[in-house]
Amino acid sequence: MTQLLQAGDPSPSLILNPEGTCPILLACEHAGQGIPKALGDLGLSREQLDMHIGWDIGAAALTRLLSERLNATAILQYYSRLVIDCNRPPEAPDSVPEVSDKVTIPANVDADNKQARVDEIFTPYQGQVSRLLDSGRYKAALSIHSFTPVMQGVPRPWDIGFLFGSHDDTSRRLAAFLEKAYPWMTIGFNEPYQVSGLSDWFVPRHGEARGLPHALIEVRNDHISDKDGQEKWADILAASFRHFLEEVPA
Repeated sequence: MTQLLQAGDPSPSLILNPEGTCPILLACEHAGQGIPKALGDLGLSREQLDMHIGWDIGAAALTRLLSERLNATAILQYYSRLVIDCNRPPEAPDSVPEVSDKVTIPANVDADNKQARVDEIFTPYQGQVSRLLDSGRYKAALSIHSFTPVMQGVPRPWDIGFLFGSHDDTSRRLAAFLEKAYPWMTIGFNEPYQVSGLSDWFVPRHGEARGLPHALIEVRNDHISDKDGQEKWADILAASFRHFLEEVPA
């Protein structure tokens, strides 16, 4: 099998504040827009790559700000979710999507390098997340995402969603603080989509499998598409995370 990543292609993992003292690990699987040199532009325009299909708009910036506010370690994934989606099992049909929100991804149609994407991007990234979580430094793991306000013509009214599988305690605690502190906020549970072991990785494989308090957090991307919004939502979420830590046993 031909190697995918070449000299000059970055590592899939970027660790921020590795010595952070906060006992929450922040993860951002859809942080980046990177594309390996060998894949060119995936056959897409810059405008298409900048859409929500290519990355979670504002999520990386929000994660960076949260890392700073909380003195927390964060791990960001560099490559576009159109190269490989690092919050999907490799066998999921949308792990390397051929179509995303009605946009065909030419380089992904009948691609013969899907296993290389798994071996060189997905597996190293997930291995790094696992090493961090298995270090014993963390009593919670939170994955930061964003979602588009309209998907295939259907409005999504939530300001924020908390996603979980069989364990909802962390999501409920975080949301309860927001409901009280920010009564204007529209909060969804398992919105804008439902987590499952067949379609997701972070929640079942990193949170549930370890019995570790966890949540996947989705912020509507029009709230965090600019610096002011990112700063505002970093303040909001940091307050919620701090309150959560006060409630969680050491």
